[in-house]
Parts: sequence; structure tokens; C-alpha cells
Amino acid sequence: MRILGIDYGEKRIGLAVSDPTGTLARPVETLAVKGGQAGAVSLVIDAIARLERDDDPIETIVMGLPRRLDGTANHQTPRVEAFAELLKKRCARPIVLQDERLTSHAADGLLAEREPDWRERKKRLDAAAAAVILQEYLDGRSALGVRR
Repeated sequence: MRILGIDYGEKRIGLAVSDPTGTLARPVETLAVKGGQAGAVSLVIDAIARLERDDDPIETIVMGLPRRLDGTANHQTPRVEAFAELLKKRCARPIVLQDERLTSHAADGLLAEREPDWRERKKRLDAAAAAVILQEYLDGRSALGVRR
């Protein structure tokens, strides 16, 4: 079973997925959001269905939770929490909120190593940020000795 990583934004949603062992995360795609949070939930549900057609089921969803550098909530935090609640009602899978501080910066740094053109990096940034969020979650589980 795999784990889905989500970097939620009001315009774009980045998706990443783990390998079946729950060891490695890889970016999958970036979804363009239309129709507010309800539309975004439908897009993610459709993406989950596509991913499960091609591979193992998605067991858990890990969503990045935005915070200020000091760890307090920012203006996006309640929006992400509301989206997580809507998604939980529609997909019947556990949803874990994972601190996402500096993940976009880390993802951009990783992409910059292979792609010098910032316009090309921007197209893949959200999915890469989702992969960073998911990888941090997987690494945390591994450090605690949690398997699957």
C-alpha cells in the first residue's frame, strides 16, 4: 500500500506518492484548481482513482500544513485544515497533517540542480514540494521504527 502526499494551494495542488514499501516519495503531478475547495476535493479524488488503477491502493494521505517559521499558524493554515476535513469526508482514508515549513524552498533547490530555467521549475514545484512533505513524513516514521 502507498501513501499520497499533497501540497495544497488555492490555485495548484501538488501530488506525490510513496513506493509500496513506504520508503521513497516521488512527485506525480500538479493539479490546476477550479471551483474552490469543493472542486479541489473532486480533483484529488479523481487523481487517487487514477493512481489506484495503475498501482497499489492509497492507504494514507499526508498533507502539508503551512506554519510560520516559529511554528504558529499563518493565514493558510485554516484553509488547509478545512480542505483536509472536506477530503476526509469524501475519501475515507486517514489524513495526516505534516509541517511543511520551507518545503517549497527545499523543492526549488532540488529542482534547480537539474533545471536552471525557473519557468520550467515552477511547473513542477508543487509536485516536488508534495514529494518533500511526503519524504519528511516517511523519514519520520522510519526514524521511529514504524513500518507500513
